[in-house]
Parts: sequence; structure tokens; C-alpha cells
Amino acid sequence: MSKYQVIVTDDRHHNYDPELEVLTPIDAELQIHNLDREKDPAAILATADGILVNLFPLPASIIAGLKKCKVISRYGAGYDNVDVEAATQANIWVARVPDYAIEDVSDHALALLLCAVRKIAFKDRMIRQGQWNLHRRQPIHRIQGRVLGLVGFGLIARAFLRKVKGLGLGKILIYDPFVAPSDIQKEGAEPADLESLLRQSDYISLHAPLSPQTTHMIGQKQFEGMKKEAILINTSRGALVDEKILTDALASQRIAYAGLDVFEQEPLPLDSPLRKLDNVILSDHAGWYSEEAMIELKRKAALNIIQVLQSGKPSYPVNRI
Repeated sequence: MSKYQVIVTDDRHHNYDPELEVLTPIDAELQIHNLDREKDPAAILATADGILVNLFPLPASIIAGLKKCKVISRYGAGYDNVDVEAATQANIWVARVPDYAIEDVSDHALALLLCAVRKIAFKDRMIRQGQWNLHRRQPIHRIQGRVLGLVGFGLIARAFLRKVKGLGLGKILIYDPFVAPSDIQKEGAEPADLESLLRQSDYISLHAPLSPQTTHMIGQKQFEGMKKEAILINTSRGALVDEKILTDALASQRIAYAGLDVFEQEPLPLDSPLRKLDNVILSDHAGWYSEEAMIELKRKAALNIIQVLQSGKPSYPVNRI
């Protein structure tokens, strides 16, 4: 019998060699489950020393039944599916992996931006249908001299900024109330409040975390304050944007374009009106993905587990106990 039991709540990865490489030396057994298909997920988790969670929700009702658990480690940077307060009260560490896909998500944001500016996806669709000379239907404007606004200035936004600096932008504005203006200025950008950023920016890229305060932070009032030529990029969390208002803004050409990797409901419903619009580029919440990022994510999520089981504190804690 193994010394520790570590349970994966939802089997999205199918291969767990990186986790086993980390966990086996401490005699930890890895059990793979799809708890959303189980009759009593709480009973399965009750004997776990550590939990590796992906999308499965861990509310207070389940956390209250964890008899042995010392750490919940999330595969990813976000942790909104875990009741952190309940875990803290239960003396359970909540950990995450905030730095595993910085290059990948920032690459994806840049790809969506360039694709939206140059109308690549639209042209690809139309050419496959036999059409040509498409510039009259979707005019293109050069990037040089344009204004970019970043909403949020964490690790991914900083990597994105590094990558766009060679594009000849006229100005870069950043809204992040948790970052000192001097730190923004050191990066060659200008601090701005959200309203001013939205009003001035030709391109807006969202990099804020999801919280009650940031949910639908881009809604009716914010779209009304944007330029008609604005392009909105979201590789962060779908619920930062009121999706219905965004759809209306795109359909009415209140804004010009959007590049979206994340949505309020995922997978994107088949009847979503976003699917019918020619001025939006859609991807399948894949900004985080590369083969290298996958291995890094899995190893670091497992390392959070063994660090708590062996020394008492994870490398990437969300809470304090």
C-alpha cells in the first residue's frame, strides 16, 4: 500500500508520465477519475492526501468531507472552480501553476491580433469558396502608429508586450490597478484608467484574472466607449466580457473585430451567434497549449503536491494556512 494517495478529479490529459515521475519517488499512488460521472465524488476524494484538479468544481460541500487532504493543486493559473475560503478553513493548501504557459498564451494573443488586423481567417474562408479581391469587404489598416491597450499587466501581458514592441505601435496603454505606474513606465508603456484605455485604443488585449470584480468588466458602457475600428482580443477568461453585448457590438459593427480564445460557456454552444459572424476569429481555449507547456504544467502541478506532503508549503500557493 502506498504512503500517499493523490487523486486526479477529471481525466483531460490521458497521459500522466510527468506526474508519475514526480510522485513515484515519494511513494504516492496516482488515481485517475472523471468525478463528474461518479455517483459520489465526495466519497472518492475523502481518502486523498492530495488532489490534482482540472475543471471539476470543488465547492465547500465537497471540501468539508476531505478527511486527509493537505493540498489541492490546480492544473492552470486560475482557480475559480475551487472554494479557497473553505479550503483555508479546512487547513488545506490551494495551489496553482501561474507560469507554465506564459510564452504560449502571449503567442496566441499575438496570433489572434495579427490575424484580426490582416483578416486572415475571413480571407481563408472566402478563398475556399472561390472568392477573390476581398479587401473591399473587410478593409485593412496598417499596425504602424496604432494604439494598443492591455487590460491587466501580469506575466502573460508582459510577455505579450515584449513581443509587440517591434510592430511600430504609436503608443501602448496599460490598465492594472495593482501595478505601480512607475513599473508600467519602465516597460515603455503608459498607465491609464480603463475608460481612457478603451477610448484611445485601436487594439485591446485582455489579460485580467476572473473574479467577482472583473466579471463582465467589458460590457455595454465599455463597448460604447470604444473606437468603431477597435479590435478586441481575449485569451484570459470568457466571463471578463459580456458575451451577448460583445456579439451585438460585432454584429452592428459597433467595434470592428474580435479574436476570442475563451468564452462564457465552453465548448462554445452550437447555436452561439458568434459562429455566424465574419468579423470574429474563434479558437478553442487553446492559448495555453504547446507540448512543452503541457509537460511543464503537469510537472509543476504535481510538485505542488509533494512539496506540501514533504515540507508543508507549495511553490505556488493561493492561500495561507
